[in-house]
Amino acid sequence: MTPLLRKFLGLNWVLLLSMVGLIVFGVFSIESAARHLPQGGEYYADRQKVWALIGGVVYLVTALTDYRWIKYLALPMYLAGLGLMIAAMFVDNEVHQLNFAGVSFQPAQFMVVAGFIAMAVMLQQMPRLHPLLDLPIVKVGMIAVMSLVPFALVALMGDMGSALVWLPVVGVVMLTGGIPFRYLSFIMLIGLALVPPLFFIVLPSASERGTQRIELYLDMLNDREVDIQGDAYAPHYIGMAVGKAGWKGVGHLADANKGSIHDKKYIPWKTAHNDFIFAVIAEEQGFRGSMVLVTIYGVLLIQALFISYYSRDLSGQVIVCAVVALFFAHIFENIGMHIRIMPITGIPLPLISYSGTFLLMCMFMLGLIQSVWIHRNVVPAEDVTKPITLSRRGRRQVIGKRRGEGRSNANEGTQRGEAL
Repeated sequence: MTPLLRKFLGLNWVLLLSMVGLIVFGVFSIESAARHLPQGGEYYADRQKVWALIGGVVYLVTALTDYRWIKYLALPMYLAGLGLMIAAMFVDNEVHQLNFAGVSFQPAQFMVVAGFIAMAVMLQQMPRLHPLLDLPIVKVGMIAVMSLVPFALVALMGDMGSALVWLPVVGVVMLTGGIPFRYLSFIMLIGLALVPPLFFIVLPSASERGTQRIELYLDMLNDREVDIQGDAYAPHYIGMAVGKAGWKGVGHLADANKGSIHDKKYIPWKTAHNDFIFAVIAEEQGFRGSMVLVTIYGVLLIQALFISYYSRDLSGQVIVCAVVALFFAHIFENIGMHIRIMPITGIPLPLISYSGTFLLMCMFMLGLIQSVWIHRNVVPAEDVTKPITLSRRGRRQVIGKRRGEGRSNANEGTQRGEAL
């Protein structure tokens, strides 16, 4: 059996099948969600299939390649992300998208991925350079610098959704990176203290629309009068679509005769296949279909956390947990804005929303998780003679092995003494 085939057979099939199930669910939903667009729903569903096939190649190449190679690309990816973010600030559109060869892409989404990969590699490599770099205060300082710069750029763009994603991702990086809880508590207090100036000073100066969305959300939450034909149009009708669906929903591609709000174009039809796709899923598939979607997400994330436990080094554990945090943040924000526990944010639903480049990034991240699983027992030759920053499980295995060796040596000594 060749090493490549052995790796392929060693894939975590629960993770793979969960990912494939979500992609199929997404293609099925996009066909209905995009039916009011000029090209029709089948056009966008077919394009999503093409992106999924390309993403499948990216997924397999990433999964079958040792994830430790990422340390050589971490810094270039991080610097490229910052460069793209700065370039996007000069683009005159609402979401600060860049276009390459007809393909739209948001640098803010790429920057989050590049950021946590760079932080994971930094936490792994810093102790090898000098013992002082292993101090928690030094790690916190490095993580703060590496995260605050892109966070500030995202905030200046007024992209509230992408800015909120940074918070759980950085928190999980610190938690899994070995930062003591007292430091985390202090950072949380500082973060809470910064909320008022961020809301009243930074956000209004960067984007008036972001402030209006938060104020609108608070007004609707407190049952104040809002203009449902104006700013409150989207949250009102997507909430209605979710609330009236019932157990079974109105059915796939249902028309107005069956009570479909989406067929009447009340759900913002230009973005129904992107940001508001959960409203279409909830209306057509009902509570039953929505729970199936959430359950598959749960299986995917729990399986990823299971894989993080088996990571042999710190960088692998941090990367896996950061991906879980990013997916959870996107899922919580997207579904949350549909059921009115979050303000409206331009955040896509991972593997479900129509977005070719974001689908590729999601499959790349899941490929990294698969790589951590496949290479969990592989120790590179260069790491044999160098100190390794192990994960908690790795440290427990080493300690247990040493204790076992100590007991066997003691037993051998006792047996020799009895023989003499």
